[in-house]
Amino acid sequence: MYTLAAGMAPGKVLSAGGDGWIVEWDLQDPERGQLLATVKTQVFSLVSLPEQHRLVAGNMHGGLHWVDLQQPDRTRNIQHHQKGVFDLVVQDHWLFSAGGDGMLTRWSLETAQTVESLRLSGKSLRTLCISEPRNELAVGASDGSIFLLDLGTLALKQTLELAHDPAVFTIQYTPDHRYLLSGGRDAMLRVWALDEQPVRLVSEQAAHWFTINHIACSPDGRYFATASRDKSVKVWNATDFQLLKVLDPVRDGAHINSANRLWWDGSHLVSSSDDRTLIIWTVKDDPALI
Repeated sequence: MYTLAAGMAPGKVLSAGGDGWIVEWDLQDPERGQLLATVKTQVFSLVSLPEQHRLVAGNMHGGLHWVDLQQPDRTRNIQHHQKGVFDLVVQDHWLFSAGGDGMLTRWSLETAQTVESLRLSGKSLRTLCISEPRNELAVGASDGSIFLLDLGTLALKQTLELAHDPAVFTIQYTPDHRYLLSGGRDAMLRVWALDEQPVRLVSEQAAHWFTINHIACSPDGRYFATASRDKSVKVWNATDFQLLKVLDPVRDGAHINSANRLWWDGSHLVSSSDDRTLIIWTVKDDPALI
């Protein structure tokens, strides 16, 4: 399972992956999932649009599936990027897609049409994150760079070159929007201070044995979690960036293959993996009690 996204209602989460199935899970009753849609290829990225009763799924070949859950015959597959669509984010009336062709594209949610595209890199764009208070869109790329763009104009504000070696796989703004967390193929966790100009690296540590695939912050802003190709999920203190808990296969019954994606919803942390499973972790006031 490659990706997770918010469900169509509170307390639900969507998963998708190599089989092309998009399934919704109830966090209070996780034994039975509801199949919402299928596509004929691997799904790398996913967002839900509950008010429109639609999903958008990015596939391995660069296409975006606009899935109409009420009128399936209106579902469209638009081939746009030359390679895989590695991430999708929504802001206001816009959808942004990150392509394996190095292109960032803004789409209209109303018309499902492209508005503008911008080539940021000669290599894949891997990850997107939006900070509305900062009016900023951050983009991580396989060339090791993080690009900070004006959210409205997509003008380039700053490039963090060699942020990771060789590739940036995940970025996440902290809930207070003062810091940007990043992880990459080098297994390093880095923290960037955004209130300083130029943006400054304030913390770095070898967080995992292999690639950090994803970072997710808790809704209350106290913690964040990292998922890695080394199979583990780790929980960190968002104040001092220190490790609090390691969820591993032997001791905790965690994943037996790469942990790919995380979704944090209230007291539940959801992880997905190449082992074809989702694990729902209950997070208490003390993360050591997960």
